[in-house]
Amino acid sequence: MDNKEFSKELEKRTRKFGVRVIRLSTILPNTPEGCVIKSQITKSGTSIGANYQEANRARSKADFKNKIKICESEASETQYWIEVIVEGKWLSWEKVKSEYEECSELLAIFTSIGKK
Repeated sequence: MDNKEFSKELEKRTRKFGVRVIRLSTILPNTPEGCVIKSQITKSGTSIGANYQEANRARSKADFKNKIKICESEASETQYWIEVIVEGKWLSWEKVKSEYEECSELLAIFTSIGKK
C-alpha cells in the first residue's frame, strides 16, 4: 500500500471511529455529568478524523506535523474519557472495549507518524 492509499484508508478509519464515538455517547446518561462527558468524548473522538483530513491537505511539512500531533492528542484525550466512563460506572468495559482498542491503535499510528 502506498502513502496515498494509506492516507485514504486512515481517513475512512478515523471517520468510522468518530461515528462509533458519537454512537457510544448517545447511550451515556442524560445527567449533568453524563452530558459533560458526552460532549467531551464526542469532541475529541470526532476531532481525530477531522484533523487527520486537514493534515492530508496541509500547506507544509510543519503544518502536517502539527496537525498529526493534534490527532495524537485528541486520541489520547478520547482514551481518557473512555476510562472515565468505565471508572464512573456509566458503561461497562465490555461496552467500550472495542472503541478503546481502536483508539489505542489510532494513537499508536499517529504517534508513529509524528515521529517521522
